[in-house]
Amino acid sequence: VQLQASGGGLVQAGGSLRLSCAASGRTFSRYNVGWFRQAPGKEREFVGRINENGDSMGYADSVKDRFTISRDNAKRTVYLQMNSLKPEDTAVYYCAATGSWDIRPSQYFYWGQGTLVTVSS
Repeated sequence: VQLQASGGGLVQAGGSLRLSCAASGRTFSRYNVGWFRQAPGKEREFVGRINENGDSMGYADSVKDRFTISRDNAKRTVYLQMNSLKPEDTAVYYCAATGSWDIRPSQYFYWGQGTLVTVSS
């Protein structure tokens, strides 16, 4: 599975962005997908995840009620809708795929290249 994240950009605080994670490979629908982010000088952190069927999601406390993950397996794409963005959401955002239900980056075996989100105050 190859992943490519897109949709990042510059947005003002309070604004919204939608990131996309496009996958190649016919087995994409068998994988759980997670979103992670990494700010300068910080470790990569879990943002949220969605199961293979798209009917179960989980979020980090810092983004709960602001971010929503969805997927369209027919399009082999996972989305991260980000609302009410804050300057502390500024980071490079990555999507990743795994066969397990986990929030640890080490458990994800396929990674996209990342897309930069910058939130100005």
